[in-house]
Amino acid sequence: MTKANVQSLRRAATAGIVGAAATAIGGLLVQAVVQPTTAVPDDRWSYPWSSSALVPVSILWACLHVLVFIGVLGFARSRLAGASRGARVGVVLALAGTGLLFVGELASIAVRDQQVDDSGAVVVGAAFGVAILLTAAGFLAAGVATLRARQWRGWRRFTPLSTGIWATALLVLNMTKALPTAVAVYGLCLLALGIALYLQPTPEPPETQPLAAQEQTA
Repeated sequence: MTKANVQSLRRAATAGIVGAAATAIGGLLVQAVVQPTTAVPDDRWSYPWSSSALVPVSILWACLHVLVFIGVLGFARSRLAGASRGARVGVVLALAGTGLLFVGELASIAVRDQQVDDSGAVVVGAAFGVAILLTAAGFLAAGVATLRARQWRGWRRFTPLSTGIWATALLVLNMTKALPTAVAVYGLCLLALGIALYLQPTPEPPETQPLAAQEQTA
């Protein structure tokens, strides 16, 4: 891989790191500060934000999804998950899920005054559910493929699978008031993936046998 390609992957990783870190911080702030002090009923789609506050918040979250998308795209381009069908399908699903999260954030603006059981809010909620499902399935498939490909070693090789496992947990936590914390942990998983890509954007060289073993097989 050329130096220019390595630099391009590291730029993508940097975007992913920024998006993931901001996602983690944002989730923690919502859980610790916004949610405990809100006066907005929890059956309002905008909860815990007011209707007016949800507009800039949704735009901010949408921008973070764009940064994460760039990071995941960099991971896909690196081929660190290998060339198997599972790797190809996995990264496509993860990208599709992240893209649908972006759409869901912007769609939230249109239904911000609705109750959670109103038709528009139900549709947007379903979009988020599908987005999380696609993301979870994608990272699980890409994570298994990464382990099998052995292009990464050490802690790096577990980052895509860990992201997929936690995204699966989000399918349940998405329906609870612990969602902001769950999103923060998801952000940390993405952060680990971004750091792994930045530190090692190309496949690691194969491990060499110890000298004694080489002499025995010579």
